[in-house]
Amino acid sequence: MNTENTSQEDFRFGYVSIVGRPNVGKSTLLNQILGQKVSIVTAKPQTTRQKLAGIKTTEQGQVVYVDTPGIHHTAKRALNRYMNRVAQASFRDVDMVMFLVEAGNWTRQDEFVAKALSSVDVPVMLVLNKIDLVPDKESLLGFVDQNFRDNSYSSIMMISAKNGSGVEALEQEVLKKLPFSRPFYDEDQFTDRSERFLAAEMIREQLTLRLHQELPYALTVQIEEFKRKGKLLTIGAIIWVERESQKQITIGKKGIVLKQVGSNARMVLEELFGEKIFLRLFVKVSRDWSDSDRLIERFGYTD
Repeated sequence: MNTENTSQEDFRFGYVSIVGRPNVGKSTLLNQILGQKVSIVTAKPQTTRQKLAGIKTTEQGQVVYVDTPGIHHTAKRALNRYMNRVAQASFRDVDMVMFLVEAGNWTRQDEFVAKALSSVDVPVMLVLNKIDLVPDKESLLGFVDQNFRDNSYSSIMMISAKNGSGVEALEQEVLKKLPFSRPFYDEDQFTDRSERFLAAEMIREQLTLRLHQELPYALTVQIEEFKRKGKLLTIGAIIWVERESQKQITIGKKGIVLKQVGSNARMVLEELFGEKIFLRLFVKVSRDWSDSDRLIERFGYTD
């Protein structure tokens, strides 16, 4: 594929924000569209904390899909308020918004997001995700009629981000609504985020998958070393938690938990970067960091 000689008459470019309540599949959809993993995915709500742009370039156009944190109406801590700000700020300076909801399941959180979107002045596409979990597909027509009959969405699409059903049609519908323009990014660029950011996220994903209950919400990852020498990439990361007891859980008896997380994270990172990686993990305590505007900014959560 070569976009160097592409003219504005036959090529489209634009920014598309993917929004919705927590755990509706926004990150899964982004990874499915890109055909590779850039956004971390776990069963835990609010896994995504910062916006991340995934760039998809085809012969027809270049679309910058912006993955965002889940929007929630109860934002008690500084980190939750930050995530809401980031998600709602993504409504601006984009060409369209994709509003993801879970097929057959409309909640108060969805209602909160819909209200926030009511003043958006760009097209809003409603996307019903997880249709693979609905045995009676005909019931979805009633679900749409009951909940969205009076809303002016530019279009309504039904997909399964997990298995890819309907995603290609979704991409074509998105392209049709974007302006004609030359591409902004190189055709081989797939995200706007740095390698350091991706490394921190992949480590945090493995921590979230390994640890239980509320601990994933109390930890964050900060990269302090990222060095290439010869054929080896050395990454040093600090895992910040809020309590000494959380530090012990994260390390595990005789360091077993930290070793497992490190081993799994290293494999994911080697696949992502395509090179041999030496990974060092350290666990430190920063009391109540997730409820401090100063500390969340220090750890990289900046608007």
